[in-house]
This record gives sequence, structure tokens and C-alpha cells, in this order.
Amino acid sequence: MDLNIAGRKAIVCASSKGLGKACALALAKEGVDVWISARTSGPLQAAVEEINAAGGGKATAITADVTSDDGRAALFEACPAPDILINNAGGPAPGDFRNWDQKDWFDAINNNMYSAIDMIKRSLDGMIERRFGRIVNITSVAVKVPVTVLGLSNGARAGLTGFVSGIAREPAQHNVTINNLLPGYIATDRMWSVLEAGAKQSDTNLEVFQKNLFGKIGAQRPGEPDEFGATCAFLCSQQAAYITAQNILMDGGLYPGTF
Repeated sequence: MDLNIAGRKAIVCASSKGLGKACALALAKEGVDVWISARTSGPLQAAVEEINAAGGGKATAITADVTSDDGRAALFEACPAPDILINNAGGPAPGDFRNWDQKDWFDAINNNMYSAIDMIKRSLDGMIERRFGRIVNITSVAVKVPVTVLGLSNGARAGLTGFVSGIAREPAQHNVTINNLLPGYIATDRMWSVLEAGAKQSDTNLEVFQKNLFGKIGAQRPGEPDEFGATCAFLCSQQAAYITAQNILMDGGLYPGTF
């Protein structure tokens, strides 16, 4: 399927590896020029080379921390008028809420809630004026199925979800959509670290913990990053113009609810 977004410009945050890179790669394969970011230049340059080697849109590296004001400004200096924005940032470390202080909470809210809101604020009006825009916020299945060791992430990402619900409908009349994409257990470094923390907290052998966890997923396995990237790319397509203000699960059937 041709997603009809060739020639568009996209900012993809925190995209030197994992879910961010998978989204950037999927967009570039559709002919989208992507500006990808990370705090360290080595992995970022490697990601640029991989994306450019795949063909399609051009990838440009911006060494920037999207959780800082300077980092966000650098992204918009490099790509002032993005057609597509993929909000993403590394999640807080797992742990026990009894050990978290005010700074831990403020950092989590800044990194996984406020930073995305500020990126939306910087891009939304331009998208409306140009009558095309796609914003996808990578959040987490933990918004619907909270993970005990991810309390900081549960709280901050749920806050972003509530904010997006309040602003995402009005721009749709201008062909601008805003959706949240909720990954479940996708095979990235982040996923493996979360599983290790969960096994440690429950005092369970890691292999047994993983087997029990994946057994609760309809697909009986973790997802692949390229599956996640393909879903993100579709949400950015012209064909997805009638999908907005949604929380789209990408979890292989983990979430057990009807709604």
C-alpha cells in the first residue's frame, strides 16, 4: 500500500535505537525525510547510515536531548516545518515507589509528559496552516495495564494521555491528527531491562518470568520493532486521516479489556 506521504518531513524523537528508530525507518521507506535525534552521536550516526542505506527518504541526525528545551529548539531549527511528529523519550527506570522522591517524579513528568506537550505546541499550528499533520505519541500499554515496577512511567504517560484527549479532536477538520501508540512488550533493550527488573522484584528466575509473561499475551511472544514501526507509519498516512484522539494498542493481545 502506498501511504501517500512521500516527500513529507518528519521529526522522530529519541530514535537512534528501539521503537523510535523503527518508526523512522518505516517512514523513510515510504519516502519521508526524517530528522532523528538522540543524546549521543555514535548510535545516532549508525542509525542514519542504516536508514539511508534502506532507500527512500533521507535521514538527518540531530544530536539533541528532546527532554530539554535546548534539545527541542535544536530539532525545530533543523526541521522548522515538520509534517509528521513522532514523540518518544526513554522511560524512567523501574523500581519501588517508596524509593522515589520529588525529583524522580518531576523528571518523569518532564521527560514523558511535558516534553511531548511542548513538541506538539511547537508544531501543531504550522500543521493546521498547511492542512496536513500527523502526530503520534509513543506511550505504553502501561497506560491501560499498569506495571507495578513502572510507576513513574504509569503516572507520566497517563497524564500525557489525558492532555492529548483534550486537544486532539479540533485539529482533525484541518487534516491534522493526534494519536497515542501504546506498545506492549516489543523486543527492545528497554523491554529486556523491564523484564529483568520484574523478575528481580518478584524473586523469580528470569527465564521462568519471561515464559509466564509471554504466556499472558495472545500472540505468545514479544512484538518486533518493525511491526511497531509499520503501525506508526500507517497512522501517519493520508489514509489514516479519519483516525484521531485514539489510544492504539500494539500489544499482541495482552490487554484483556473490551474497551
